[in-house]
Amino acid sequence: MPTALKSLLLFVRRYSVVAVLLALWQAVVAFGLLPDYLLPSPVQIVAAFIDDFWLLMNHAKYTLLTALIGTLIGLLLSFVLSILMDLSAGFKEKIYPLLLLNQTIPTIAIAPLLVIWLGYGILPKVVLVVLSVFFPMTIALIDGYQSVEKEQLNLFKSMKASTYQSYRYLKIPSAMGYFFTGLKVAMSYALVSAVVAEWLGGYHGLGVYMTRVRKSYELDNMFAVIFFISVLTLLLIGLIKLIERRVLAYQPRD
Repeated sequence: MPTALKSLLLFVRRYSVVAVLLALWQAVVAFGLLPDYLLPSPVQIVAAFIDDFWLLMNHAKYTLLTALIGTLIGLLLSFVLSILMDLSAGFKEKIYPLLLLNQTIPTIAIAPLLVIWLGYGILPKVVLVVLSVFFPMTIALIDGYQSVEKEQLNLFKSMKASTYQSYRYLKIPSAMGYFFTGLKVAMSYALVSAVVAEWLGGYHGLGVYMTRVRKSYELDNMFAVIFFISVLTLLLIGLIKLIERRVLAYQPRD
């Protein structure tokens, strides 16, 4: 069977349930079982997306910029914090409860405080993204460092490798699989956190767009931006998977 046909069959099998649900949704609205002003049909949502395409693209670039800046800062903090926690059990014992506490605070609860303290610019949004992403990244990296076998560590010690060399050539490469797993989770958190922060104040971004169409009861546009955010998240996760395959392909194998 040709590769193209195999890919097509795989695509149909994977998304057949989604297609059936969309068809049922369209039928429910088309036959008047639910009024379209309460539940827009998929066709209406697509039309709304096309009508506001360039406006959505303009808002999306601000949301993506916020999410990417926050994620990069979160990654840097995660690497520093995870190494410190891996080096010192006492430091880990003191910091770990704070990480758990940060994770238990709902994003929607802390976002208004950040806006009050830091204003309506990009800063509170970036801070919220950082708070959302650095926990899964830090935990993933720590688990990666601890996955290294003792025999390998003992070998490095017997060769008088420095701490830097141990991390550079052993622990960090061993943690790459965990790193990318945490990064995929963090990226989904990052985009959602950026949108939530934009709900509460700002001039640009998909969250601002959502607030405006909600106030005017344009539910077709509301659904359009919701699906758009979902697609953006899937695309970013797909990009991370592609980078992961490229990076791990160069990892040494046992």
